[in-house]
Amino acid sequence: MAVQQVDRARVMAYRVAALGLAERVADRPGDLPLLDLGVQEYTPGSMRVALAARTSADLEDRRLVMVWAARGAPHLHRRRDLWDLARALWPVSDADATARIQSNQIRDGMRLGIAAFTATAEANRRVVTRSMARGEVSTRVSKLVPEALTYFCKSCDARHIAGNVWQHAGLAGGLRVESRGKDATLGPIKDWPGVPERNEGFDRLIRLYLRMLGPAGPLEVGKYFGSSTAEMKKVWPDDLAEVSVDGRKAWLPADAVADLTTATAASGVRFVPPMDALLQSRDRDLVVPDKKQQKEVWRTLGNPGVLLVDGTVAGVWRAKMAGQKRVDLTVTTFGTLGAKVRKAVDAESAQVARARGVPEATVGYA
Repeated sequence: MAVQQVDRARVMAYRVAALGLAERVADRPGDLPLLDLGVQEYTPGSMRVALAARTSADLEDRRLVMVWAARGAPHLHRRRDLWDLARALWPVSDADATARIQSNQIRDGMRLGIAAFTATAEANRRVVTRSMARGEVSTRVSKLVPEALTYFCKSCDARHIAGNVWQHAGLAGGLRVESRGKDATLGPIKDWPGVPERNEGFDRLIRLYLRMLGPAGPLEVGKYFGSSTAEMKKVWPDDLAEVSVDGRKAWLPADAVADLTTATAASGVRFVPPMDALLQSRDRDLVVPDKKQQKEVWRTLGNPGVLLVDGTVAGVWRAKMAGQKRVDLTVTTFGTLGAKVRKAVDAESAQVARARGVPEATVGYA
């Protein structure tokens, strides 16, 4: 079979549609295909903005729960999917585990491989039997895991478990993230079966990434899950379709090729929050070709959201609450927006207000 040739524009059109950003639907959040991948919480309320960009339905859905999932980052997932997800995210090898928990804080601990995940997950499960303050959980878990997984904190005069291994093993230990911020709490996932004994289903996660953020290769998938290209190549499915993206070899589930080759650019405006799935692909040159603009989108600290216009990243935005009745949005564009587009931006800002639980939004331009 001939290798399909596609360009950047076609891939972006495909991803925008696959991620639910081409058309706002009326489906409940838990019914959105995006929930297969999960919705990362980056700043307070960013998950709700991601949902509001995709559905007009009520953003509350009791079927969803926040957990430490891919890369140990907090994600919203369907409760019914959590056990399968925990097994699929379990390391496929010691080398995979070591790659995921790379840290200068625990140079010896990261060499423990899967044993580091097992010890931490079991400690999480043992400690968290009720709703607890995050700090209390960290203190108690730190005393149960091998010392090599902890580091000495001078300000506290105590040893703490390294955050990367703790959070990577959070879901496997049956932890849910109840709240974040100053008063962050963690709690147990009801009826959790236990700590996974082996990886089951990582091939499914690879196909899922490619379906949502493909076409791509082992390098991009490895970076997304915090692993290495070498480990991804070892478990790379052999039933994928090869495609060429501007001459670069990449892969996609075979049944998604038709959607890729027929994808057309979306129309309209979306306020996409920081760390939205659209921005999580690891081929940033494809999403935002301009290097200067990339530095605005993906910052070392404090990423902004992006303004999506007709399926293209047209600028960045930040939000500031004005009391309990308004959210003020400041947009920095990457080019000139016509009057028609600015009118659409004003209209779409109401979705950010809806997500932030206030009746009004204003838009200003930097």
